[in-house]
Amino acid sequence: MTLSLIHVQPASGTVAALTATAGVAVGGYVHHAWRGLGACATQGLATNPWYPEDVRHALTQGRTARQALDQVTSQDDGAARRQCLVMDAGGRAEVHSGEANLPVVAAELRPTVAAAGNMLAGDRVVATLLQRFLTLTCDNPHEAWARNAAPRYRDDYESRLLETLIEALDAALDAGGDRRGTRSVALRIESFDAAPIDLRVDWDERPVEALRSLAGRVRALDFAEFLASLPRR
Repeated sequence: MTLSLIHVQPASGTVAALTATAGVAVGGYVHHAWRGLGACATQGLATNPWYPEDVRHALTQGRTARQALDQVTSQDDGAARRQCLVMDAGGRAEVHSGEANLPVVAAELRPTVAAAGNMLAGDRVVATLLQRFLTLTCDNPHEAWARNAAPRYRDDYESRLLETLIEALDAALDAGGDRRGTRSVALRIESFDAAPIDLRVDWDERPVEALRSLAGRVRALDFAEFLASLPRR
């Protein structure tokens, strides 16, 4: 009952996650991002809040996305009700979409970026989310979408990753989004070069507008200076 995108840049260790749903407080339950390590989104007919801890542990142990995903789903008696998207530090993505999830169920996986959703308004929602992200970040979006080449990201794309995630989500919701409507959205960006950005709209009639407003406050000079003053690793 949710739409998500995750992105890992192996060269810099930057990781981003984005999610949206008709339910309340999606950011507290679905997407998880760990700089230099990977990301996951646990959603579906019912999310499993224990997946992220086990996925992170597996990735820390050097497991691939496939191995981490197989580990958590094999231990879950309710795996048929889950949809889980995992990406490792190398940008390899895998998805599990249990057979009990409600249509439309879809996923699109590319090196370093992937999207998945369930209970969607239409087949184009997930594709639109990923295509818009590629268009806004890559020099070769059409080749990347067609799987003819890995995405070649523009040199400065990370500086606008916050805005890119919101624009990609906006396009996906215009394509239908969650078939029940969308009331909560969230995103997180983890980087070695800056403090994390963690924005959540827990309930709103126009959640993308609210998220965009929050992003504007993050980019405002006073808060931008505050973020820039924080320690870096």
